[in-house]
Amino acid sequence: MPTELDLRILVYGPTSRDSQLTCDMLAARSIACIVCPNVAGMVQEMERGVGGLIMAEEAFIRDDVRPLVNFLHGQPAWSDLPVILITHTGSESPSVSEAVKHLGNVTLLERPTRVNALVTAAQGALRARRRQFQARDLIRARERTARELAESEQRFRILVEQVKDYAIFMMDLEGRVTSWNEGVRRVLGYEEAEFVGLDVARIFTPEDAAESVPAAELAEAASTGAAGNDRWMQRKDGTRFWASGVTTALRDPGGAPIGYTKVMRDLTERMQDEEALKEADRRKDEFLATLAHELRNPLAPLRNSVNILQLSASDDPTVARLCETMERQVAHLVRLVDDLMEVSRITRGKIELRKEPVELAAVLRHAMETSRPLIDAGRIQLAISLPQERIVVNGDPVRLGQVFANLLNNAAKYTNEGGQIWLTARQENKEAVISVRDTGIGIPADVLPKVFEMFMQVDRATNRSQGGLGIGLTLVRSLVELHEGAIVVHSEGPGAGAEFIVRLPVAAEQGETGSVAAVAEQRRSVPSRRILVVDDNVDSAATLGMLLKYLGAEVHVVHDGASALSAVERYRPDIVLLDIGMPEMDGYEVARRIRKHQEFQHITLIALTGWGQEDDRRRTREIGFDHHLVKPADIAALQELLGTME
Repeated sequence: MPTELDLRILVYGPTSRDSQLTCDMLAARSIACIVCPNVAGMVQEMERGVGGLIMAEEAFIRDDVRPLVNFLHGQPAWSDLPVILITHTGSESPSVSEAVKHLGNVTLLERPTRVNALVTAAQGALRARRRQFQARDLIRARERTARELAESEQRFRILVEQVKDYAIFMMDLEGRVTSWNEGVRRVLGYEEAEFVGLDVARIFTPEDAAESVPAAELAEAASTGAAGNDRWMQRKDGTRFWASGVTTALRDPGGAPIGYTKVMRDLTERMQDEEALKEADRRKDEFLATLAHELRNPLAPLRNSVNILQLSASDDPTVARLCETMERQVAHLVRLVDDLMEVSRITRGKIELRKEPVELAAVLRHAMETSRPLIDAGRIQLAISLPQERIVVNGDPVRLGQVFANLLNNAAKYTNEGGQIWLTARQENKEAVISVRDTGIGIPADVLPKVFEMFMQVDRATNRSQGGLGIGLTLVRSLVELHEGAIVVHSEGPGAGAEFIVRLPVAAEQGETGSVAAVAEQRRSVPSRRILVVDDNVDSAATLGMLLKYLGAEVHVVHDGASALSAVERYRPDIVLLDIGMPEMDGYEVARRIRKHQEFQHITLIALTGWGQEDDRRRTREIGFDHHLVKPADIAALQELLGTME
């Protein structure tokens, strides 16, 4: 912006009196001016700032005007200083001609000069001068912007050239490389001289180049502005690497395309690490599934045998206690195997909740029934405090039962004989708050943040018959979070017990609820059916056959696929309980062959197997099985299933 000095009129009249009168007249019109005694004084003031000049032609006669001419000729391109020259009437003197020739932007006013004419000329000169200053400021702004841009481009160019982990380069519209940086040498192996001018397709694999992937990438960038690129690329020496990058379209200020820029880096090592983790995770899942299958196979005859002993109704109290002990221990082994698979499914996102309105008190009572044998075995007192009002949550009753049964089991496991467990529930605002507190061994402060981690246990050195695998609390936290809830643990340290607090959102509608009684054990006979049991594990097949006979069924047992097909022909069963993992002919093939015959379509096929993952269940459905039970089958579930078949 111009200063006050920049908008002054410098006056040099024929006499000092004329100069002062002119200056007074302009000042009366709010025009700043200053009287100059001669040309030298005028040039001196011009160097400080000037908006225009008013001069008499006599100055060109009595003064040396060369300093003034030199100053005017040395003006910057934006400046064209207005000069008002006062001449004699009708004068065409050489001095006037000389002034017009050398002064440039000259306005001639003849004497006697009218006041309005002089004022108007001065005002016009200042308006023109202001526009010149505006042009100056605009030019300076543009120059500053251009300078800053050039400096920025220089810094960016230095940055790009020195970046070594990223290959950064530009291409023209045809995909020919036009720039290079140090990263190109490190990532792609090219020197600048051999890289610039190269067709970008050369860094793609031959397969991608043959399928026009490079051209498609440029087309996508031109269309959408940018194209992502995570794929195998090729270095100068022909070796391949996994690249992650992006190609961006470049446009001029008018929006016309002018080329592309590409940024990429080598992520081969990271990709290999991720693949290794995925492979390790896959192997872990396979191991857990195989482990569960191998553990379930021997558990099946054990559970069947315990159930047979219980159904035989012996009056000997010692036998009854032994049966209870065996059932409790077998159930614990089954729970450990199930927990292994549950955690695996949850961590892989393979579990689905069957949510419904559930009365919290019913879930807690069922959890207490499930945990009661373990609590009673430790002679532990269980105090229960449930609210009188109904609290309904929207959840999966089976999974919520698992949560609280696991918490009660955990409390019993770490509470010494004769200790105390408190189970309380209440509603706080829109949350149900459930607490499981015990007088157990407590949790050290450094262990508290880790108690929900898989395979984490407190006091591993303690000799406890119910030690477990350290996955129950991991399962609890995962299930609570799937219900949009939260769980925390508190403990004052070793010997001070522990408290687990679960918070679950209360259902918006406190209406009718589902029942958790469906998971309660039932000891009843089943309708008389002809059942074929097929299992290569002789003990498992024999004990299951005996159990079914105790329940009132007519049973035939075989141990391989060929015998199963023959028995179907001869025995004509209503139901086939079929193992999957048999040698020579597995259960899948047996089921396929049975389903091929129209006369056997009425047969109910039940897969009874140690494989229990969702993929296993899906496959049995696709093959033609009607139901899928996991070994060792729970007698209540088996009775309920068989009881529903007419």
